[in-house]
Amino acid sequence: MKIIICASIDFTPKIKEVAEILTKQGHDVDIPFTSQRIINGELTLEDYLKEKNENGDTAFRESALRKIRDDVIKKHYKKISESDAILVLNFDKKGIPNYIGGNTLIEMGFAYVLDKTIYLYNDIPNISYTDEIKAMQPIVIDGDLLKIQ
Repeated sequence: MKIIICASIDFTPKIKEVAEILTKQGHDVDIPFTSQRIINGELTLEDYLKEKNENGDTAFRESALRKIRDDVIKKHYKKISESDAILVLNFDKKGIPNYIGGNTLIEMGFAYVLDKTIYLYNDIPNISYTDEIKAMQPIVIDGDLLKIQ
């Protein structure tokens, strides 16, 4: 099965770990562009996080400019459109259990309208857009990658 991992870039070490497990299970796996750059050593996770957090959450900053320059939203959409399913890695972040952020929510929306299967690694978070996530009818695998079929 062709699986695209969707997750916060902050979870890159876990993205790499899960991608390796799924590949060993025989799946064709792709990951976010920025995570791949971090894994390849082109960018460090620490530099990415520093860049992301500079000038506050609302400032138009270098991380936004890089997303535009690298066209990451369209690149990930293309990957999703060519996949069978997405796997959302949703771990605790910002004090929110099973966090799903803005980019990942967009990617889930892409997958949903393209009739792709949506897997959630952990349960649906209790956040302001919980109903929208539930409406996409994701399959919660509770951390069991063998449930992906």
